Formats: sequence, structure tokens, C-alpha cells
Amino acid sequence: MKFAVLDFETTGTQSDGEIIQAGLAIIDHDYSITQIYSSYVNPGVPIPPFITGLTGITDEDVADAPSLEEMMMEMVPLLDDVVLVGHNVAFDFHFLQNALDRCGYLPFTGRILDTIDFLKISFPSLGSYQLGYVSAEFGFQHDRPHQADSDALATAYVLLKCLDELRELPLITIQRLSDLFAPEDSDLGWFFDGMRSEKEAEPIQDLDGHTYYRQLALNVSDWTEIGAPRDEREGNPLEGISFEQYMDQVRNNLKDTLDHYEEREAQTQMFSSVRQALDEEKHLLIEAGTGTGKSLGYLLPAIYESVRQERKVMVSTHTINLQEQLRERDIPLLTKVVPFPFKAAVFKGRGHYLCLRKFEHKINKREFATPKEDYFTAAQMIVWLTQTETGDDEELNLSARGGDFWETVQSESESCLGRSCPWFRKCFYHRAKHEAGLSDIVITNHSKLFTDVKASHQLLPAYDSLVIDEAHHLEDVAGKHLGLHMKYFTLVHTLTRLFKDSRNGQLPMLRTQLSGHEMSAQWGSVIDQMFPLAVEVKEMWDRLSEALFSLLPERSDASPGETGQFSLRLKPSQKPAKWQELQDYENQIYVTLGDLIRKGDKLLLEVKEDQDDYQSDSLITDITGLLKDLATLKENLRFFMRMDDAKTVYWMEASGQFRSKSLQLYAVPVDVSAQLKDMFFDKKKSVVLTSATLSVDKSFQFMIEQLGLQEAADNNRLLTSMLPSPFRYRDQALLVIPRDFPSVKGSVGDAHFVDMLVRSLAETAIATRGRMMVLFTSYRMLRQVYDPLKEALSGNDISLLGQGVDSGSRSKLTRRFQDAKATVLLGTSSFWEGVDIPGEALTCLAIVRLPFQPPNHPLVEAKSELLQEQKKNPFMKLSVPQAVIRFKQGFGRLVRTAKDRGIVIVYDTRVIESYYGKYFLYSLPGPKMEHMLTEQMVPRISEWLEAPAHDEPAAE
Repeated sequence: MKFAVLDFETTGTQSDGEIIQAGLAIIDHDYSITQIYSSYVNPGVPIPPFITGLTGITDEDVADAPSLEEMMMEMVPLLDDVVLVGHNVAFDFHFLQNALDRCGYLPFTGRILDTIDFLKISFPSLGSYQLGYVSAEFGFQHDRPHQADSDALATAYVLLKCLDELRELPLITIQRLSDLFAPEDSDLGWFFDGMRSEKEAEPIQDLDGHTYYRQLALNVSDWTEIGAPRDEREGNPLEGISFEQYMDQVRNNLKDTLDHYEEREAQTQMFSSVRQALDEEKHLLIEAGTGTGKSLGYLLPAIYESVRQERKVMVSTHTINLQEQLRERDIPLLTKVVPFPFKAAVFKGRGHYLCLRKFEHKINKREFATPKEDYFTAAQMIVWLTQTETGDDEELNLSARGGDFWETVQSESESCLGRSCPWFRKCFYHRAKHEAGLSDIVITNHSKLFTDVKASHQLLPAYDSLVIDEAHHLEDVAGKHLGLHMKYFTLVHTLTRLFKDSRNGQLPMLRTQLSGHEMSAQWGSVIDQMFPLAVEVKEMWDRLSEALFSLLPERSDASPGETGQFSLRLKPSQKPAKWQELQDYENQIYVTLGDLIRKGDKLLLEVKEDQDDYQSDSLITDITGLLKDLATLKENLRFFMRMDDAKTVYWMEASGQFRSKSLQLYAVPVDVSAQLKDMFFDKKKSVVLTSATLSVDKSFQFMIEQLGLQEAADNNRLLTSMLPSPFRYRDQALLVIPRDFPSVKGSVGDAHFVDMLVRSLAETAIATRGRMMVLFTSYRMLRQVYDPLKEALSGNDISLLGQGVDSGSRSKLTRRFQDAKATVLLGTSSFWEGVDIPGEALTCLAIVRLPFQPPNHPLVEAKSELLQEQKKNPFMKLSVPQAVIRFKQGFGRLVRTAKDRGIVIVYDTRVIESYYGKYFLYSLPGPKMEHMLTEQMVPRISEWLEAPAHDEPAAE
């Protein structure tokens, strides 16, 4: 096989672009790159500035270049008898066919392969399949991205790397891939077929590297072989060892392991506060800013207490990101420095683990909803099974449709066969559960914490001590879990898994499986009676969803496509005019679903008593699970439509893009503090809550009230600690407020405000050479600023990225911002938190408005009403503290390491004019603050950036 790796740079899209550069790398039979061809092409039209910005190719570069015909004369002979390869090959292939046609050659009829396909299959866990990212990840030289010869060479290296990886796979995995793509009759199928013949001709090797079971190669053996971290016969390793002695050993080991380890005063304080809380069985609120090293700050005392007392400590995070960081970075480090063996396990919600039984069934039966995408997802997962030790979906980079595929193969309690499953000892979920049971420290997330409480503690191993990281999210997550949250598709997906249509789905499949049985006609007719019921429920649910959606008004400050773009609070005392009609729809759904579930349960009971075959056994379990889900959904919908609980706030949200299909229903308790107190602070010996933002104006009172800790505080069971910042903020950060800046009411700026803001942002961005993030509280204002600002920056070679304007998720936009040289990023709500851009990439942070939550958000509104009933001021008791915590989070984006320096501009003059402004400024960790006229800002910023950083210690 000879490969030709092709890349074109063009002036535009497939319909109207011209080629401006061609690159081709030839890979010979022995897998060596034997030839590289590259040439500019004169397109005969000017090159758009955007393309020059992207590729660096200018009109001068191509002025004397060969024409398309001349270039094709040189290139066509190189394409003889090759397999054509490209990165997203359809784009280049289209231009190639077009050029062949225009220059009078026959079309290319050879095989075509795409390196993106190969990457997805051989490296299912890569973070991104972009050429630049992949090259950096694999350590290839890719010095001129978006230039054809450099891209073609990088793509050739990527192809060779993938082929190496595929050749290392066990034979059974290659056979599985080849079977999977065979019916597709694609070039990929042809490729795997060839690979299979090669591999089958080799002598058998590598039987020790993997576990082989039921025609799959796995990277794990039975979890029943995993033993406890320490031998019980050897006694407790902390017998007679004080916390100080233990910490001395750990510090010495840290110094030996890490080159730059230095003790930080704040971290040392954290060690002793967490230890004290666990030891004295008290609760602790501890605020630890960026750079404290807070993960080790709580993990080291937790390990000591857990091992010494032989009792588990549970650690909970809000984001899966932080959970992964603990797994990949902190735990391996602690394993090296803690002077005795211990075990820490990550344990997530059940849906994060692959169910091997369902996966095997799905690929054997080829139950693919969208075949083209599903073949790929299945191939990725077959390869991933040879690599993964956890079976955790976070390791996979699935396509958008891959999420739907995952839902059908994830582990679920309702459809688990437990010990009678042939996969039981290999099961990823039971492995995680078993490991958690053996561990000293279990790392979970807030969601699972509440799911466990709701399932009367059946999910997590028993624990008395709990550490909650990112604790400022606890109340929010509690509301979502203790309340109800229902989406349009939750019901639809469950119904379509039972019946995709009258012939496909879990129930029709059961009918096929039972076909030889003497009762099959009777059972088959029951299934036939259930189908119209399912259709009726779906039709009624569509009608109800559309009727509910039609009640929703559009919110002015949300971005299009955002789930909360349309939102409406429903009040039990003032139900909408046609509510009775909608309740009738719900009643029909309730009755029809009840009928469907009863028929299903009765049928399954009969079949179960009669059949004892594993195939139908597993199908019956799956269907039982789906019927249970429907029963829950039926009750949830009834609870929502009844709207009769005064302590609950009801609301609906949807996006304009998918309208009633994006409908979400919420019913959340207004105040969760009593439930949190009851579930955690009264029941557990010690709960440690930590975050970078827990205090408002140097006090924890707001959090104490929100989380239900008042009684613990009154009974002397609550410790609090505000750790000093390890950074020298007076040196590292300058906060500037333009005191003559115009103010703005509502979520839209007037022409004068927008004009001044754009001018000021542009001048500042030029002074800081881009590297600037602007945080808005309303998407509408971001849109107002985007176009004029883009215009103002374009002459200075500074590019602009806007959330919701430029495509891409938050993490993609952040990555683009980090990789680009001079860029300004505009973001709304989700960028205020959790975005980590250390170092040079971010020098200036502009805050346009103080981050008050929209007062008309249903939950905010209901909480405010509750405070008014208690004769308290909702603005000072709720709105200001919430906004201060978000403001501190936003400020925290700027200084991420001890070497970062940067500027924060607050354009909202309320921070110096209003009576509550001081709470915002006093809550910050002590940056240098100055206010001045708008025109004085840029000179001051330039002067401050050019001044050398001082090394004297910051004044307290």
C-alpha cells in the first residue's frame, strides 16, 4: 500500500474557493515518507484577509506562483496507484476532483482514508482531533499550521502513528473492527480487512497483555482479585505516630519528589484546621484562594485520620474536571509521598460506567440507530476496552451522537443482572464500587452525594467524615437533586427504547426471541396492544410540551440556544388561564402510561417464570428497567402539573433553537438549608466545606445561613478559617475603576454607553496586546459590543472571540484564546468561573457589570419572597452576597500562579458610588485599587505593566 497525504489551502469553501497552495506527502510500502511536494498556486483572485490571517499566505506570495494547470501537471503523476489520505479528507478531495475536472484529467477513483477516522479509532481518549493539538500531543514538529506542506507532513506523521497503534492491538480486536465495518463496504472496511489478513498470518503473540472474554479483549482482569491496601496482620501503620511526625515525613518526601516544593503558610494552616475538625468531630468552613494547594490541604489530613481511625473519609467535588484532576495529578503524587500504603478511589454516578453486557449485546445485534456514527462509536469503544481500567465515559472523546449511543450501553441499577450476569466479575461499575469499599478515601461528586441520600445510602460506602470541595455550589446542586428536573427527551428516549416502531425496539425484540414458544402468540398480542399506547403517550406528551412552550416568554439577556433563553415561573396561586386544559393532557398521559406499565409488568412476570435463558433474561431486565423509569416519570410529571407545594418553586425553561423539544421542567425547594442540616450536619461527625469563595466582606454568615449551619455555629460545632493568600496581590494585580463611566439600566446599553465601552476596550486591548477577557452579565450586551469592537481591533491585528457568536463550547473557545497570540475573548455567565488561563495568555480582565443574578430568575424571585416574609432585605441578604461570590470567582481568573501579573477593570461605577459597593471591593484579596477618569486609564495601565514586579513582601 502506498499512501499520498494531501492538503490544500484555499480562498474559501468548497462551493466558491480557489486553491492557493498544495502539499503532498508520499508514504511508501515500507511506511517511510519518501517524497514531499509543495507549491503555491496563483488563484487569479485576491486572497481574503481572513485567510491570510489564518494561513499567513499573502497576495505577494502567490503573485508569481504557477497556475492551477501547471501545478496539476506536476502533482497528478504522484497520485498514480495510491490510497489518498487527508485530515478531514472530504474537503481536500472535493477540491482535487474539481481541479482534475477543470484541467481535463479523469476523476480520482482510488481508495480514500481520513486520518480523523483513524485517530478516533486508535486514540479514543484524545482531547481533540485538531491537527495542531494532535501534533503537539504526539510531539511532532508542526511549525507552520495552515500551510499545505507543513499540514500534509504533520498528517502523514499522524497516519503512521495511528497505524503503529493499530498494529499493536490484539488480533481479536482487529477481527471485531473488521466485522464491524464489513457490511458498510467502505474504504475503511477494506483497510481493516487487509489488516486482519496480515495479523492472522502472523504467529499468535501477546496473550498475556490482555484479558480475553466473550470475544472481546479487555485491559482488566476480575475485580474480585483486588485486595485491601494494607495487610491487617501488620497492625496500624499510624500506631503511636502523631500528626506532626506524619507531616514531617510527608514534607521530606515532597521535597525529594518535587523540584520546586516550598511550604506555603496558608497550606500549613489548612493542614491543621482540617485535622482539628476531623479529630474533634466538628464542621469547618475554610476559604482557600487560588494557589493555596487546597487539594493536598485536605487530602493529607484526611488520609491520616482515615487510616488512624480505620474509617473512610468521603471527598466530594462539584465538577468532574476536579475529580479527574485529583485522580490524575494529586493521588499519584500522594501515593509517592505518604509513608505507608493507602488507597483512594474515584466513584462516580452509575451512568458514567460502561455496562459490558449491554455493549456486547448492542454490537453483536448491531442495534445502531444512526449507523454511520454508531459504527465509529462502537469501533472507538472496542479499542478503548483494550486500554481502559475504569470503563468511565469521561475517558472517551465521543462525537455528538456518541452521547446517544452511550445512553444505551451505560450501567443502570434498573437493568443490572448483578451476580447472574456473565460479565459480573469484569463489570466496571462493580469494580469501582468494590474499590470504593476497600479505600481509605473515596472521591465522588455532589450529584452522587445527593443521589446516595435519596437512595437511602445504598450507593456509596458508609462514611462519617465528609470533605466538600467547590462548596459554594452545594446549595445549588442540593436544590436540583432534592427537587425535580425533567426534560422533554427523558420521556421520549425511554419510550423509543421500548418501541422504535412496531417492529424495532426492546419489546418487538422480545417478541422475536419468544417466537418459538407455545405462548408466543398470546405474548405477542400483548406487545401489539402496548404499541398504540406508547404512540398515544408520545403524541399527548408532544401536545403538552408544545402547549407549555407556548406559555414561555423570551428572556432578553440570554444567548440564543441557551436552555434558559425562554423561561417562566409558575405560581400555585396564579395558574395560567388554560392550566386545567393542560392538566387534562397530563391526566391522559398518566392513565395511558399506567395502562402500558401494568400490561408490561404482567407480561414480564409470566415470561420470567417460564424462561430461564440468559438472552431473554437480560432483555427482560432491560425492559423492566425502562418500565420503572416510565413509572417515575409519570409521577414526576403529575407532581409538576399539580403545583400544590408552597415550599417549592416551579418553572420551565427552553431554548429558541429546539423550541418545545428543549423544554425542561423544574420544581425545586426554595430553601434547602433545613434538609442539608438534617442530611449532613446533624448526621455526620465532621463536614469540611472548602472553596476559593465562601466569605462575603470577610464574613461567613451568608454561607452559614444558606447551608443550614447556624445551629452548629451556635453549639460551638463549627470552625471557620480564612486562609491568607499565597500571592502578592498588591504587586501582581491592579484594579482600575473609571469613575466617570456612564451607568446603564437593565440588560441593554444605550448608544453612548456602548460607544464608550467599545472605545475603552479597544484602547486597552491595544495596550495589553490582546490577551484580554471581557465578562458580561447579559448576552445581549455582548452582542451589542461584538461587531463594533471587532472593527476597532481589526486594524491592529487583534482578533476577537465571542461566546455564542463564534462557534465552540466554553473549553474550545478557551483553548483557541490560549493558543492565539493577540486575542480578546468576550464571555457571559459560564466564563465567570472554572476557566483556567495561567500565565501570559491573560493579562487583562474587564468586568462590564457587577454579576447580579437576574432578579426575575424563578429561584431568585422565590428566595426573595421568602426573605421578605421573614422581614429581611432580599437585596442585601441574597442578591449582594451572591453577586460578591461570583465577582470574586471572576477576579480569580486573573492571577493563577505566583508569577502572573494583570489588570482588572471594573466598568460598573456602582462599586464606588453605591452603599453596597464596598462589599465587592473589600471581599477581594487585596489588589492595588485606583479610580480615575476613563481617559487616564490606558496610560496608567501601560505604565503599570512596564514597571518591574517588586519582590518585597506584600503588606497585610
